[in-house]
Amino acid sequence: MNIENTQSQMRKGILEFCILSIIRRGEAYPSDIVEEMKAANLQILEGTLYPLLTRLKNADMLTYRWVESNSGPPRKYFSLTPKGEAFYKELEQTWQELSDGVNALTNKKESNL
Repeated sequence: MNIENTQSQMRKGILEFCILSIIRRGEAYPSDIVEEMKAANLQILEGTLYPLLTRLKNADMLTYRWVESNSGPPRKYFSLTPKGEAFYKELEQTWQELSDGVNALTNKKESNL
């Protein structure tokens, strides 16, 4: 079994939730999302982030607006739509249930049978 593959799959499973958590706090520029993820020790490449943002936007979870930049092309800032907010709340509940369940299992003491 390949540990790197298993770790990668675990990270992919929570990526959407983490990205929506960042955007939920306020408009977010993709490179700022990457930096915040890195600061939390959750690595993500822009090549992974942009398709995910596009998919979420196409599903009406996100919207964006263009902001002119003094040092280059306009920037696209993303924010949650009402549908995205409802989706986030469902993910948050699911995460809490999963987290509680995993913690219950991994913190359980070995029993003597």
